[in-house]
Amino acid sequence: MNDFLDRMVLNNRIGDYLTIGLIIFGMYMLKKYFSRPIVAFIIFLSKRMGRKIDRKAFVDLILAPLEYFIIILTAVIALSSLNFPEIFKYNFYKTDTKTIVDRIAITLLIVSFFWLLLRMIDYLALVIAKNNQSEDMQGEHQLVIFIKDFLKAIVSIAGLLAVIKFAFRYQILDLLTGLGIAGVALALSARESLENIIASFIIFFDKPFVIGDVLKVQNVTGTVERIGFRSTRLRTTEKTYVSVPNKQMVDSIVDNLSLRTQRRADLKLEIDTAATSEQLRQLLEGMNEILQHPKIENRNLFLNDIVQQGYIVQTDYYTAPVPIDEFNALKQEINLKVIQLMETLGIEISSLIPKTRPS
Repeated sequence: MNDFLDRMVLNNRIGDYLTIGLIIFGMYMLKKYFSRPIVAFIIFLSKRMGRKIDRKAFVDLILAPLEYFIIILTAVIALSSLNFPEIFKYNFYKTDTKTIVDRIAITLLIVSFFWLLLRMIDYLALVIAKNNQSEDMQGEHQLVIFIKDFLKAIVSIAGLLAVIKFAFRYQILDLLTGLGIAGVALALSARESLENIIASFIIFFDKPFVIGDVLKVQNVTGTVERIGFRSTRLRTTEKTYVSVPNKQMVDSIVDNLSLRTQRRADLKLEIDTAATSEQLRQLLEGMNEILQHPKIENRNLFLNDIVQQGYIVQTDYYTAPVPIDEFNALKQEINLKVIQLMETLGIEISSLIPKTRPS
């Protein structure tokens, strides 16, 4: 038996092959049948220690990359103890098959490790976001999403540099030096992108608006659906999707309609000159009663001007920042009651011009 295990095959003992095979098989069985119970035990211990862990999110996001990382790490360490078979050694331009295999193995190990890091960032962001679901924490929730994307970008770049450094044995400083001139040109071309990234940080920390706010910026009015690295996405009233660079969101005058304290409606009546002063007085008194509506918080009503075409009655009233549909229904109700009042008093009008500021 010992003679069989000591027999050399492809520059390695059969016993070494069996040992490494058993190690890899054991890790595979651990992954297939014992990983979830181990995760359940870890979650149980964490809860006993007072730590909150989302079991479903942990399993969905962390389990798979953690399993693959452990298996690849075990396989790389185990296989590295074997001698590379001489029969498979072939020389290529400045390299050979053994070097290629080593680089592939290291690349897989680095990729699996940084994949695990990216999933951990997603998991932490998800847990923090679930703890900040109230409306008061909406800005913090979007900040978490932004920081998550920012960290994932940094980790991805770090992973690429790690592959270049450890898998291909290329010095990062030499690479950066070699790209010096190209780097200057790239920096100049990326200046606008850098300005947008800085503007995004200003938006998150200054908080002039958050997800869900209705904004008017330049000639665009819409609801904020996402604040990204480069731009802010708005869903317009025409249901189109507009991306506005963050630099413009910071440099331009942004009207946050969601932060209004009231909505205003204007009503302008041009009364025919045939109306008497008594009719005008009754009209003003009647309109004042109409405006005593429970949804109207403030009002102004007066005979604004006397012109050749007639008499100008001007009124404006304010409501709470109610939804636009409710506001339009109230305007319609007020307008119909004013028309009915004028018909009752027998007042002729040259025009009825309701005007409302942009909502």
